[in-house]
Amino acid sequence: MEGICWLCNKEKEVPEKSPLLAREGRTMQGTEAGKPIVKFNHCQKSIYSFSVPPRCPLCRHDVGSRRLEEAPISISNPFTNGHHEKCSFLLRPTQGTFLREYDGRSDLHVGITNTKGVVYNYTVHGVQRDKAGWEQSVSIPLLQPGMFGLMDQWDKYLEDFSTAGAWLPHRYEEDHHNCYSYTLMFINCVLTTEGKERLDKNEFTEKFVVPRTRKASKYITLYRAIEEQGFYVTDPPDPGRSPPPGSGSC
Repeated sequence: MEGICWLCNKEKEVPEKSPLLAREGRTMQGTEAGKPIVKFNHCQKSIYSFSVPPRCPLCRHDVGSRRLEEAPISISNPFTNGHHEKCSFLLRPTQGTFLREYDGRSDLHVGITNTKGVVYNYTVHGVQRDKAGWEQSVSIPLLQPGMFGLMDQWDKYLEDFSTAGAWLPHRYEEDHHNCYSYTLMFINCVLTTEGKERLDKNEFTEKFVVPRTRKASKYITLYRAIEEQGFYVTDPPDPGRSPPPGSGSC
């Protein structure tokens, strides 16, 4: 039957939850990521900029040489070139890029990469296989390290899944049968095949998507502030005070 997951055609005993999904992805390098952000300390402030200036933007004094513990640090970039990612869930704005056009309310589009970085994604035109266009994405790796057997089958699984009648263009519905439905159903088919518990939409979103989009939102705000002002200043954390749960800088 159309719409029935071809990977899930056998009943399996579902063990205690052991997520298939890996936890971290690589950050991207190059022009797709925008300019790198660094943080350095001066005037008892934390100062963010695209590079360390010769003079402090606050006091105009020479930044000078610093002790090792005061050395500038690079801020982790939450975006990645999706075409360099294997077996991953990708998220990007439907139009434009995160750093330039995204306003926090615009539509987002999602897809799944094969082992060659081709992004499979479902649209009103059916399943697309993009070799470009996902150069600035949020990435969630779907395989734990060492899962070579599953990786060897990944491209076949993804291609066969994508040719099912459920993903024909006329079946597309913007609110109920869309790109997110496509990616989540594929993930759940793989999880079931591996004998792992399926994830519902809310669980997947809260556990894997929201933490990365929250980090991306902070990074976008910081990046645009530096673009506008040339730098961004915050008070350094109080070393004697524990941060509240869930807080933290980019």
